[in-house]
Amino acid sequence: MSSVVSLADVMTSRDILVSAVMPCLNEEKTLGLCIEKIQRAFDEMGIAGEVVVADNGSTDRSVKIAESRGARVVHERRKGYGSALLAGISTARGRIVIMADADDSYDWAALGDFVRKIEDGYDLVVGNRFKGGIDPGAMPALHRYLGNPVLSTLARVMYRIPINDFHCGMRAFTREAFERMNVRTAGMEFATEMVIGAAHAGLRITEIPTRLFPDKRDRPPHLRSFRDGWRHLRFILTYAPDWLYLIPGGLLFMLGLAGMLGLAAGPVVIGKFSLGIHFLALSSLLTLLGANIVGFGLLARLINAQRNPIWEKSAFGRLLSWFTLERGLIIGGVLTIAGLSIDLWLLVEWVAKGFGDMAGTVHLAFVATTVMLLGVNAAFASFLFNMLRDERHS
Repeated sequence: MSSVVSLADVMTSRDILVSAVMPCLNEEKTLGLCIEKIQRAFDEMGIAGEVVVADNGSTDRSVKIAESRGARVVHERRKGYGSALLAGISTARGRIVIMADADDSYDWAALGDFVRKIEDGYDLVVGNRFKGGIDPGAMPALHRYLGNPVLSTLARVMYRIPINDFHCGMRAFTREAFERMNVRTAGMEFATEMVIGAAHAGLRITEIPTRLFPDKRDRPPHLRSFRDGWRHLRFILTYAPDWLYLIPGGLLFMLGLAGMLGLAAGPVVIGKFSLGIHFLALSSLLTLLGANIVGFGLLARLINAQRNPIWEKSAFGRLLSWFTLERGLIIGGVLTIAGLSIDLWLLVEWVAKGFGDMAGTVHLAFVATTVMLLGVNAAFASFLFNMLRDERHS
């Protein structure tokens, strides 16, 4: 245990304006330099601040270096970038929290730019490395020209957030804002979740140019391109049910339904092409598949309400207000009875014809069976939907 007592240790939360939080895993080569830059920035700005090092199981001298330079060390046994930051941020005593890496790839001396933006009224300030400049060797080409731009574009479009660099590791926010972000992930996707959570909470978000320098490590980085890229993509898709389920499912359903309506009476000839029973089977498949995907999407929207509250006047909010288990059962029942009635009528016709050839009604039988299956699925899905809605309000 170090005998050095930091200034932050004797200050109360009321005294501290800014907490600088760094995740740390074996950063002995650069950690001391980062701490010195932070403390110098605090002195130049004339503010009271603290340095919080969230150690994630370092086996080198990182902890001793942090303590010897007056930083407060928080230990987090759970591995992961997000786990370390959650531990550090949860103990931060400043009204404003600034986070960045401990490898000197971000200029901690520029923290004042982030503080001033927060004081201008923003809740979350994210750095933009593409506007601030990326030094040669600071970012692998795969990340610079493919990974970061593609993932940031997907997140920006799917969640309608005007941020161009979702993965910049240097950012600032208020403690109150962070609590509203509801961030929980343990890995690198923490950065994406923070921005999306802030947008869902209706917080004011902006970005500022931030320069990225080559890290000063003497070992490989903790980041793994494909593993961590997938974690970001997985999070983006999982919590965007409109894009993952409703849009593709709706398109499949409409395409399948159009095909069934067009082929219900029999084969259709379009130019040189004859569309018969095989295309009707495909249309039936698309209709059922699309309906199931849309159903998953509606359930996902309901589950996602824990992160993204449902606006009562939105289309989904109005659907929730209108929907009852009884209405769902009525819809499912009508479809089931309609399809079953047509199938029974065809059965009666078959018996009346002495069990003869019914080739002319095959298309209609396909459609009737599909409608019946849609009804059965709708009825059972209504129970699950109603249960999740009740759980949400319990």
